Amino acid sequence: MDLTQDELVKILNMHKTTYTNYEQGKREPPFDLIIKLAKLYNVSIDYIAGLTNIKRELK
Repeated sequence: MDLTQDELVKILNMHKTTYTNYEQGKREPPFDLIIKLAKLYNVSIDYIAGLTNIKRELK
């Protein structure tokens, strides 16, 4: 979607520092956030988790 981190945290309604900690592996994202990201990017949770390179679109 080519979103900046600032745009993404606004959509997700969270602090930028919190999201940065998830990206840097300092904190584990909660499962509800993973679901939101999968829906936002229209990909599978497996893709977000790095378990597959196949971007399966959600139905």
